[in-house]
Amino acid sequence: MANIKSAKKRILVIKKKTLRNKMVASATKTAMKKVVNAVNAGDKAVAVEALKGANKAIDMACTKGILHKNNASRKKSRLAKAVNKMA
Repeated sequence: MANIKSAKKRILVIKKKTLRNKMVASATKTAMKKVVNAVNAGDKAVAVEALKGANKAIDMACTKGILHKNNASRKKSRLAKAVNKMA
């Protein structure tokens, strides 16, 4: 455990940031699962709406530095490809 006051503060700040990162990452994964579930169910209208939400969540995670931009782009592309294949 840290003894220096500034080090103690850094530990608290890191804990808060870690929690925020986990929340955003979890919300992103949930949004992506909604798209996948809608595609598997064959419901195109729901899949399109879920895709919009997932794209927003992925962009937000990328902006906050939780996802790398190429990783975010790949995830968005794969989801869009799955929805577009539905016909």
